[in-house]
Amino acid sequence: MKKTICILLALAFIAGCREPEPVAPELADGPELVSSDPADGADDIRGDVISVTLTFNQNVMCPTSERERISIDSGAELSELNPYMKDITVKVSGLVPSQKYTIVFPEGTILGYGNNQKPAKEIRLTFSVKKPGQQDIAKPLVTENPTANARRLYEYMLSIYGKKTLSGAIAKVAWNRDEAEWIHKWTGKWPAMATFDYIHLHSSPSNWIDYSDITPAREWFGMGGIVSACWHWNVPAKEGSSEYTCTPGDGSQASDGTWTTVFRPSRIFEEGTWENRTVKADLEKMAGYLRLLQDAGIPVVWRPLHEAAGNTYTQWHSGAWFWWGADGGETYVRLWRYMFDYFKEAGIRNLIWVWTTQTSSYGDMDMPFYPGDGYVDIIGRDIYNVASEAILKNNFGVVTEMFLNKMVALSEHGGVSDMNSQWNAGAKWLYFMPWYDYGLDGTEGYAHTHADIAWWKKTWACDDVIDLSALPADLFE
Repeated sequence: MKKTICILLALAFIAGCREPEPVAPELADGPELVSSDPADGADDIRGDVISVTLTFNQNVMCPTSERERISIDSGAELSELNPYMKDITVKVSGLVPSQKYTIVFPEGTILGYGNNQKPAKEIRLTFSVKKPGQQDIAKPLVTENPTANARRLYEYMLSIYGKKTLSGAIAKVAWNRDEAEWIHKWTGKWPAMATFDYIHLHSSPSNWIDYSDITPAREWFGMGGIVSACWHWNVPAKEGSSEYTCTPGDGSQASDGTWTTVFRPSRIFEEGTWENRTVKADLEKMAGYLRLLQDAGIPVVWRPLHEAAGNTYTQWHSGAWFWWGADGGETYVRLWRYMFDYFKEAGIRNLIWVWTTQTSSYGDMDMPFYPGDGYVDIIGRDIYNVASEAILKNNFGVVTEMFLNKMVALSEHGGVSDMNSQWNAGAKWLYFMPWYDYGLDGTEGYAHTHADIAWWKKTWACDDVIDLSALPADLFE
């Protein structure tokens, strides 16, 4: 035992006498630029606000005292500089099409991290912004032989796009117009569009929710309003489970009471699977409810399978947050088209199809999830907690550039600038739809999570925002 201890002490002494590990030869000098996004000399940049990322061969930092020496010419502005590991990212705003820009990082503004704080040599990055493409919107609806009122609504949307924006409110949870009534109570105006959610399809019909009673939608339509609908498609947590959810996972329950599901969209197309049986049954049920609206002459701005990509293409790369996006873009597109064809075969002709993109920049594209021009009428963008009109305008610009033949809407939002400010900044959304607030108590001063009455009053101050009273009296037959 003593011999073993002596050996261990000797080894420890030898290890303690070793010289520090030498710095790898390629890291002995200051940081070297490996790549940049955009690349130096790029001439196809889109948008008036972009993020520029420099990637080095080692971890780097940018001393606060040196940052004022970093510059860009031609009237553009730099902000929000963030070093992280081997990357330096900086936000660039105020960009103008066809103008060439050069960002200069003088020697000493970027250093190696830790024990190797040697400076990087001066870096110059030049790029120019591409002139936005001109939108040319597809005129016919993607639904063959649409109902007369669906066609009339779409033609009306085409006539106002870029000139006016439709106001909207979404039902609190499912089958009501609480939000719209609250807005009207404290502003005197009704939104032009009311969105309903078929989130409780699995429970309908029951004594607390029955989508076969179309009274809420029929009354709104009778007031002259536009009806839209989304579908948080809840499925069993596991085969045979009585717990329903739309969150992908292992079928377990979290501490907050929420569930995840093992339901896999890739197995929907395999005959005999519980996923296949569930989807067929749900689509049959949904087609029946949509047919009731169609028979009543009500067209529906239809936004299913929304936000499919989730965080797949964002900086977090944490994947989809709904089950319908969990198996990637190819499977999702197949599901969207399956739904589209199912409703077509069922004779559903009153839908205007809205697909939601999660794209926020040209470096964050979710095009693998796009169902295709023949399956989508309108592109929606969902945005939360962005107060900058410049960023919101850039979002609008990015999406319209991606979809030059589709109208673009702010299909869901909360915590964004009022529409008066957005519209004046150039974010010309077809319509906007603040998300509902679970705790809405009916008072004017209620601190609404997504759009309070002060927000609405500022929004109504914009002459280009359409409320229900401003819709054409002859919009529908």
